Amino acid sequence: MIDRTEQLSPPPGPVRLPVRPAAGRFLVLLVVFVCAACGLVYELELVALASYLIGDSVTQASVVLSVMVFAMGVGSLLAKRLRCRAAVGFGLLELSLALIGGCSAMALYASFAWVGESQTVLVAFSLIIGVLIGAELPLLMSLIQRVSRQDVEGTVADLFAADYVGALVGGLAFPFLLLPWLGQLTSGLLTGAVNAVAGGLLVLWLFRRDLTRRSRAWLIVANAAVLAVLGTATVLVDDFERAARAAVYGDRVRVAVQTEVQEVVITGDREGPLDLFLDGRLWVSSRDERRYHEALVHPAMLGRHERVLILGGGDGLAAREALRHPDTASVTVVELDPGVVRLARSDPALAALNGRAHQDHRIRVVTSDAFSWLRAPRGLWDVVIVDLPDPGITQSAKFYSQEFYGLITAALADGGRLAVHAGSPGSRPRTYWTVDATLRAAGFGTSPYRVTGRGSRLAGGTDSRAAGESATPGDWGFLLAARGSRPPLGLDPDGPPPRTLTRASLAANGWGAERTRVRGLRPSTLVQPRYPD
Repeated sequence: MIDRTEQLSPPPGPVRLPVRPAAGRFLVLLVVFVCAACGLVYELELVALASYLIGDSVTQASVVLSVMVFAMGVGSLLAKRLRCRAAVGFGLLELSLALIGGCSAMALYASFAWVGESQTVLVAFSLIIGVLIGAELPLLMSLIQRVSRQDVEGTVADLFAADYVGALVGGLAFPFLLLPWLGQLTSGLLTGAVNAVAGGLLVLWLFRRDLTRRSRAWLIVANAAVLAVLGTATVLVDDFERAARAAVYGDRVRVAVQTEVQEVVITGDREGPLDLFLDGRLWVSSRDERRYHEALVHPAMLGRHERVLILGGGDGLAAREALRHPDTASVTVVELDPGVVRLARSDPALAALNGRAHQDHRIRVVTSDAFSWLRAPRGLWDVVIVDLPDPGITQSAKFYSQEFYGLITAALADGGRLAVHAGSPGSRPRTYWTVDATLRAAGFGTSPYRVTGRGSRLAGGTDSRAAGESATPGDWGFLLAARGSRPPLGLDPDGPPPRTLTRASLAANGWGAERTRVRGLRPSTLVQPRYPD
């Protein structure tokens, strides 16, 4: 029994290596670099996928990073138990991290698609991966001290330097290389394979004399099994994505592409309802998009509207409404994602829905971020339409800031009008009236109004798993604004909604605006008859 214990314990002095100590030290630091890069990719994978599936990127990033940092401290403490067998412990640690970290994105996506719960899975994976990452450096410290026990302070500095540089490379590789080239799921699996190979080579080759024959055989089998699992998952990832997408969006998925900016999914066709999803959130539903776009565009068009600027709206639906006015001379659309514009032009069902607006000679599309584009003088517009993501989504917060509205002020001609989608006043009145207050702080007078629809334009805080969610009752809130004074809405009592809002009605009851005056749009201002409700 004593002989066996002595056989499993590391020798008291430096281990014999197949290379010189300087080369061995470099190889350990190289593995530290690779493991740090892989660890950060796992973290970013969870943050990105959680933001995509759950929404509110700031909250999800905070949850993942805070849980991981805590778990890394726990992992560092637990690593003390493995220091007596650092080589075997590190080999098993990297295999576990490669398997769990590499498959974490698929597991999170599967949980969302088939169970409908992803927050608990997100926290669980963040905790487990954090513990494993936290245990890496203590074990690597033990291994590098086996190479040479000299200059302990310099060794610690080198380890942390390699760790930080690896994290930098992993953090840059994920958004600029892995995500656009491989996608979220495949990039996680590839990272896991790299992690397993790096850890396996260090232990099975450089520190092979630290291993017993049995432990070496078990590590070889375990490495082969983990790489086989990751390789099989990589081969089947396309089938998995199709099955998960069908579970999320239904069996009517017709287009699913990852553009330069986001994932775009189109369900349905000309024969049935068409739904457009951006990063998992319902953006357009043909069932009721006309209510939304007519209410967004036409109140702002009651006045001079020769030059129209649409911020967002690459789907062409807001442009369709602006182009229905015969005296509209030009429409400029500033859209961040060229992939959405390409689909709006080429997809038959989406092009039919937007009335082939992108083929109109009066329209000009600019591929740019709206905030950045407005910083440089571009001329003056009679009407500015803000058709951007819901103010409840963190990434869009800058488009509802006083600075953004200040840039729009400089772009408006004298007497120009601004129309803004400000979220749902029924379910989120605080958000709606915050946008109103921000506009007034930027020097605008505002006229609030809303239109009811069978669904929210953006899933936002709702569960966007069901492609048919647009059948859920909802409302859209808008603000018509002009510099200095409150613009008239110009509504006609004989027309259908939108309904005007009062601050008092929403303070008393979120749906109190249903009892206010009902007004519609003047049909005489349009080129074509209004669509039926």
